[in-house]
Amino acid sequence: MANVKPTVQLLLALTAITAIAHGETTTTHLHFYMHDTQTPSPGSPTTAVLVARGPTPSPVDPTNRFGDAYVIDDPLTEGPDLTSSRTVGRAQGFYLAASQSLDALLLSVNMVFTAGRHNGSSVTVMGRDAIFNEVRELPVLGGTGVFRGAGGYIQIRTHSFNISNGNAVLKVDVFISV
Repeated sequence: MANVKPTVQLLLALTAITAIAHGETTTTHLHFYMHDTQTPSPGSPTTAVLVARGPTPSPVDPTNRFGDAYVIDDPLTEGPDLTSSRTVGRAQGFYLAASQSLDALLLSVNMVFTAGRHNGSSVTVMGRDAIFNEVRELPVLGGTGVFRGAGGYIQIRTHSFNISNGNAVLKVDVFISV
């Protein structure tokens, strides 16, 4: 009879550990648009700034170079139109022309939420953005606030791209597990 209490305690502890390991994960799907503006226009200030120029012109597009580095502070909005959509946050970080053929960028960004139920939280993403692919998948490395300890991935699709001025609107879907 003396061993009943420790055995019950052990079973309760194992049950709790199993519940935490297998049943406490929450998955969240976020959907928004990222506005990357290299050339400003009325209502759309510059949000992507070239800070380093690579030495080697692209054979496909000599205006871009392997090694070009941009720092970004792009608005994140609920819809694709910057002027009529509610802003939900900012994408702050950088991207580099990390491929000699210029078909891929290295994107490193913190998606900081400034409105809605995720206000004050952020998600960190870093990976290869193969810009000519219809859908690009990059890993979520972590997060803060309600996304502390997050893992998951994002999917990026190009909603629009203006080749003459370099401005782009990207459709972003984030799938996060916490």
